[in-house]
Amino acid sequence: MTSLTEFFVKHEDETLKGVTHKNSIIKRNIIAHMAVNGECTLSELTKELHISVPTITKLVQELVEENIVMDLGKVETPGGRRPNIFGLASSAIYFAGVYVGRDNMRYVITDLQNNIIVEHCDSDFELQDRPQCFERICTNIEHFISSCGVERDKILGLGFCIVGRVNPEMGRSYKYFTSSEQSLKEILEERIGIHVLIENDTRSRCYAEYTCGKSKDESNVLYLHMGRGVAIGMVMDGKLYYGKSGFAGEFGHIPFFDNEIICSCGKKGCLETEVSGIAIEEKMCREIEKGVNTILREQYERQKWIHIDDIIAAAKNDDNLSIELIEEAGEKVGKAVAFLINTFNPETVIVGGNLAMAGDYIMLPLKSATSKYSLNLVYKDTKFRLSKMSEDAGAWGVAMLIRNKIIGL
Repeated sequence: MTSLTEFFVKHEDETLKGVTHKNSIIKRNIIAHMAVNGECTLSELTKELHISVPTITKLVQELVEENIVMDLGKVETPGGRRPNIFGLASSAIYFAGVYVGRDNMRYVITDLQNNIIVEHCDSDFELQDRPQCFERICTNIEHFISSCGVERDKILGLGFCIVGRVNPEMGRSYKYFTSSEQSLKEILEERIGIHVLIENDTRSRCYAEYTCGKSKDESNVLYLHMGRGVAIGMVMDGKLYYGKSGFAGEFGHIPFFDNEIICSCGKKGCLETEVSGIAIEEKMCREIEKGVNTILREQYERQKWIHIDDIIAAAKNDDNLSIELIEEAGEKVGKAVAFLINTFNPETVIVGGNLAMAGDYIMLPLKSATSKYSLNLVYKDTKFRLSKMSEDAGAWGVAMLIRNKIIGL
């Protein structure tokens, strides 16, 4: 084996036949089992993978020699011969995750156990659908990979998530950087030289919540992302739900209101036009122009704009207008969430994004409206909670997804 990258693409090589091909698949299954279940003995691997003891012993030893698996010594047993226990080497294989948001980029490096090894944020960034912006994204990623402190040949995959509609199978965004005949996946792989997965940002956050949040024992989860836009991620029967073309979750574009506000998607009356962070920002600016009192007036007069984060901070500082706008959004989105509750009957609804930072100002009206408009029989079994994940959730989630794809989970 000349490199870890070569090892993980061997199973796709049509020239490999017979025992060599079979052993490559078994090795991947050993790694996948350890990634999910942690340290184990040879007998446990034999039982779980239904492979003979001699074969498992030989292949695990090869993985030890390749510095992918570590022999952790003898394990204590009630009696008899003590077996050796094996686990994944923490410094053998890494994955990169990149989140491209409207006003920042975030990067992480994770190991095989999904631990974040390196994290970085570029807050001096604005997402624009222009070639110059995409060039900057590529340059930023190249710089991060080369300066993260991890050997490039140990980074086996890069997960890339971006706001808007994304088809992971095609490797394309259908909102940003659509002019090239090449997909984003193809372009990034050529530039970075690493296997790439393209994913939607909300689905990536949803997967991070499901995998590393408090919902590990649940198999049906809805993640409601209320940032400057509105979207949902769905876990059904323990798996991310994509829909036919990978576009499931465009919750913010349900035509929920009879208004004349044109949404970013080009249609009128979408949920996003009333309850998104951008909608709240626009309402705040209009109210200030009307002369409504707020502690944000001076800031608006300086900048001619107010960010949703400033409105949340003002609400926590008892600014009545900010509180009213956030509560109004919570009530309206709660009515829409009632539709989701009645349709999907989830175990848990997790609320994340900028507006989750508003705490009870958003959650109390949201839950009240959901209770009012959903069926009690369905609603009473649904738990609600605010996201506990960090701002790196999108990058972390997509790093987990590229890991799963490469090691075959």
